[in-house]
Amino acid sequence: MGKATDFIFGLRPVIEAIREGRQVERLLIKQNLQGQLYHELMKEASANNIPFQIVPVERINLHTRKNHQGVLAFISPVEYQKIENILPAVFEQGEDPLFICLDGVSDVRNFGAVVRSASCMGAHAIVIPARGSARITADAVKTSAGALNHFPVCRVKSITGGIEFLKESGLKVICADEKSSLSVFDADLSGPVVLIMGSEDRGISGELLKISDLVVKIPVTGQIGSLNVSVAAGIMLYEIMRQRSVHR
Repeated sequence: MGKATDFIFGLRPVIEAIREGRQVERLLIKQNLQGQLYHELMKEASANNIPFQIVPVERINLHTRKNHQGVLAFISPVEYQKIENILPAVFEQGEDPLFICLDGVSDVRNFGAVVRSASCMGAHAIVIPARGSARITADAVKTSAGALNHFPVCRVKSITGGIEFLKESGLKVICADEKSSLSVFDADLSGPVVLIMGSEDRGISGELLKISDLVVKIPVTGQIGSLNVSVAAGIMLYEIMRQRSVHR
């Protein structure tokens, strides 16, 4: 059960919180909820890329027995940023942008560990989808060693749309996939880059692989043929940083 500061509840309070710019992580909405306020809530959720789940009322009752009116909103401990605001600032500073996109990484601790590595390796932001991504919790912040308190996180409605925007802005799209025949150590990772890492069970979606510029693998030996996603992200980021230092 969450702490009182982790969520707010009630139709009108949640609607007002969204309109005031509170960082809502996701919504739980009771099955068969109807009415004008419900429709207002769904309109605000859609406009702000807030994911939601339609659930039995018992699911909401696990968090609070107060008059929640069938709606509960989890509040994010971080403030989400917009890609279109961060990218120009990076270029204006004379730096090559380095964005990391997580496609379907749902484990909170893996997410936090990736953010910690990204912060250490000079990345500028992490991009996650509104749906199908790890929820940013106190555990995620702790695993990131506090990096989530200052490292930009961009939540997008469409992960493909976000990647296409970065590609059109001049970033090279690089996917890490163990099925690739190209070693990351033989690939050119210089210049503006968006690195895509997939979930451990499904990998990177075919849609993102199609629009990528490079698909690389991390060579491994031994009986286990794949790496934990946070470890793999750390290796990829280090190689990008290494190549950048060589080309300076």
